[in-house]
Amino acid sequence: MRRVLIFGCWAAFFMLATASFFKGQEIVDRIVARVENDIILESDIRELKEYQELVDGKSESESAILDRLIDQWIVRSEAQLSRFPEPKDEEIERGVSRVVESFASSGEYEARKQRSGLNDAEVRKIVAAQLYLSNYLDSRFRPSAQIDEKAIEDFYQNAVVPRAKARGQEPPTLDASRDIIQEALVQNDINEQADRWLKESRARLHMQKFLEEGAK
Repeated sequence: MRRVLIFGCWAAFFMLATASFFKGQEIVDRIVARVENDIILESDIRELKEYQELVDGKSESESAILDRLIDQWIVRSEAQLSRFPEPKDEEIERGVSRVVESFASSGEYEARKQRSGLNDAEVRKIVAAQLYLSNYLDSRFRPSAQIDEKAIEDFYQNAVVPRAKARGQEPPTLDASRDIIQEALVQNDINEQADRWLKESRARLHMQKFLEEGAK
């Protein structure tokens, strides 16, 4: 889903990784962007880069990560202005568990986490930040997501059935797949609405970037 991509991937956005922190006194931080009256630091980029390396085994370029952080700033600012509630501890724990369970084993997760440079507290903080942003986007755009029956049937015929056959499996019935398909289409609609909103919002921002051209 694109939502996952955006928050690192929104991932989205959706799929995100927002608070600045120092990993040691030897690290010298610097400003890489100004957004309105706020700043984005090099440590913010480093943090999201390490999280991407943890969950994906690789990371985007620093310039792409900076763009994600700017999108996150927009979402977070709107959410805080509306006093949107922070995710509860149990929701955060479920989010962390989903990250761990995405690996073949807990040992593989621990090894990748060590290579990324993140610790448990940092992973939890990033998951909490991503949940806050994605929950806000869901709350803002889900009510206007409209999915009709034809869209569900088309998705079933063009995606569900071919995928099952490619795996040598009997496709599930349309009725058995309906709820899952509808939610997937709703999520896609939310992503598209959020993308349009972010594009419009970025055009109104007073923003300066100080990241070197071609940063990796």
